[in-house]
Amino acid sequence: MLGVGRALVLSCHPGPVVAVTTLTLALAVTAGHGVGRCLLLTAAVLTGQLSVGWCNDAYDARRDAVNGRRDKPVAAGTVGQGTVWRAAFGALALCVPLSLACGALAGTAHLIAVGAAWAYNLRLKATPLSWLPYAIGFASLPALVSLSLPGSPWPAWWVVTAGALLGVGAHLADVLPDIRADLATGVRGLPHRLGATRSRLLLPVPLVAASAVLTLGPQGQPAAGALLLPPAAGAVAVAGLLLDRRHTKAPFVAAVAVAALDVGLLTAHGTGVT
Repeated sequence: MLGVGRALVLSCHPGPVVAVTTLTLALAVTAGHGVGRCLLLTAAVLTGQLSVGWCNDAYDARRDAVNGRRDKPVAAGTVGQGTVWRAAFGALALCVPLSLACGALAGTAHLIAVGAAWAYNLRLKATPLSWLPYAIGFASLPALVSLSLPGSPWPAWWVVTAGALLGVGAHLADVLPDIRADLATGVRGLPHRLGATRSRLLLPVPLVAASAVLTLGPQGQPAAGALLLPPAAGAVAVAGLLLDRRHTKAPFVAAVAVAALDVGLLTAHGTGVT
């Protein structure tokens, strides 16, 4: 039983699950939610991310086996494909009521993002629209947090735009290590069509753009410290690319670090998400 539990943890893509859930919690705190609402938002996002991660590994099991992915528990045979599918649908079944408990608009926004992520796993990852579910998913986080506030205020356009740009950057970073293996099994998403070299060159652009939008989007003169955010984001993104030969996940870690810097800007300047 412990072996199956460990395999399920590894199958859910724990890095992205923890990163996205933690960023959501930080946004909720920044927006002024109380402890109970912060926990509810975090639980909704956690179950949604778990469902997406398990769906991904269950659906890609045959492709992962062909590519010799021993780091994938389903492909390695340490957990059954059916077990992971059941975990995915179980997490999704929990995500729906948890999301709607955050409010009808907030829950709908989040469930659209979760649905887009499932569509990515089942179809869109092999098309030129592979970036779209990531953009929708990251843009939905400030929407979920904002629409859960009293009165359900819409999030500021610049926060949603920055989220979408971060999502595109996260997609490029997430796919980079697997481009060759994916191409060998017929996956041709946007990064695959661009190729590894052009994807690497493009990666810093949406991350820096997201930081620039957050810096310049709010009304009024940006603080001097805020103006340092876009160049800092660029430096972090480039550092991730330089480290990826030793650590294949470094570009994705860098993308998450940029997102954390962006949330830190919102917190430091009390801008919030509305």
